[in-house]
Amino acid sequence: MTPADTGLAPHRPRLVAHTEPLDDAANLLAHLGADGTAWLDGPRGFVTAGVAAVVEPANAVTTLRSITHTGDLRDLDAPESRRPIGPRAVGALPFAGGGRMIVPARVVERDAAGRTWCTTIEPFSALAPVRAIARSTTPARFTIAQITDADAWEANVAAVLALIDTGAAEKVVLAREVVIDATEPFDIAAIADRLHATQPGCIVYVDNGFVGASPELLVRRAGTAVTARPMAGTGPHAAALLRSDKDAREHQLVVDAVVDALQPTCADAIVHPAESVAFADLAHLATTITARVLDLEISAVDLALTLHPTPAVAGTPRATALAAISRLEPTPRDLYAGPCGWVDARGDGEFVVALRGAQTDGTRARLHAGAGIVAGSRADAEWAETQAKLEPMLRALVRV
Repeated sequence: MTPADTGLAPHRPRLVAHTEPLDDAANLLAHLGADGTAWLDGPRGFVTAGVAAVVEPANAVTTLRSITHTGDLRDLDAPESRRPIGPRAVGALPFAGGGRMIVPARVVERDAAGRTWCTTIEPFSALAPVRAIARSTTPARFTIAQITDADAWEANVAAVLALIDTGAAEKVVLAREVVIDATEPFDIAAIADRLHATQPGCIVYVDNGFVGASPELLVRRAGTAVTARPMAGTGPHAAALLRSDKDAREHQLVVDAVVDALQPTCADAIVHPAESVAFADLAHLATTITARVLDLEISAVDLALTLHPTPAVAGTPRATALAAISRLEPTPRDLYAGPCGWVDARGDGEFVVALRGAQTDGTRARLHAGAGIVAGSRADAEWAETQAKLEPMLRALVRV
């Protein structure tokens, strides 16, 4: 799915889903279709192939509830940890809004205990047959180009700091883009596999040619339980982050915004103590926020769209920050930093912020990385932060 590909599917006959146990899914990525998605969270996850329906995000749950579900139903009403999810809508949504989600024709999923299931949805062949993903040879050469160079970055940071000095903004998240051209098409399954092996603690996501490993949970809904885990404040050393007034201030802006966004639809919000979380390349300040959704008709998609974009990827005030991003960044973000995830017929689901990723199109890959600019930010330090954020994807893409 791409931001420009927004046409919705024509009316389809009533869909029927069939779920059954599967014994040969030790390697989930072997089941990834050429048009598929993937969600790998430690030992659990799923991959998809084919397209049964294309839906607007707001209509995803309604479409899923119209599907007749048959097959191995023994665990379908068990607690979430012991049941297959079955049919779901999946997708990465653009940073600037809009987009669509896909109900896959086939879903192969594995739970944390290693149990696997396969869900197929029919009829789907007239819309898009399941296609196996093509494995590519390793490119012989790569060309890497910076769309925003160091001088342009310094000018953009200065422009944001001037905006902050006037009191018009407290924070603006600036992103820069890097483009890689290769002599052979990028192998999405291989890239996802590398990220899964090298980025522990992150959720590896794939949406067609968009692939990455995000450390940041935008929102999860399981029954009435809602969890968000915003991150802001970044550095190489976890202990130093906890002592940084600048990073603490930047992080608190995000936490406050998430709590405020949840209040109209959730109750009993609890803000847990901030912690510094170390990943393979960087550490981030993170705060877990738990709440209870007031109405089960408020789905994970609804919550994700309410929260996005948080100050962690846009800034605050939101409108001022988005206007600055549009004015200063030379190219659209497209799927970068948008919500990416899934939802099922119950309205349960998970969405991450699509960070540490690349949008690939054959032999070309576009990477973005951002940094939050607040009072006291220095252009050279923020450039170094974006470089560190780009490194995982650069290593996954550029293999010799």
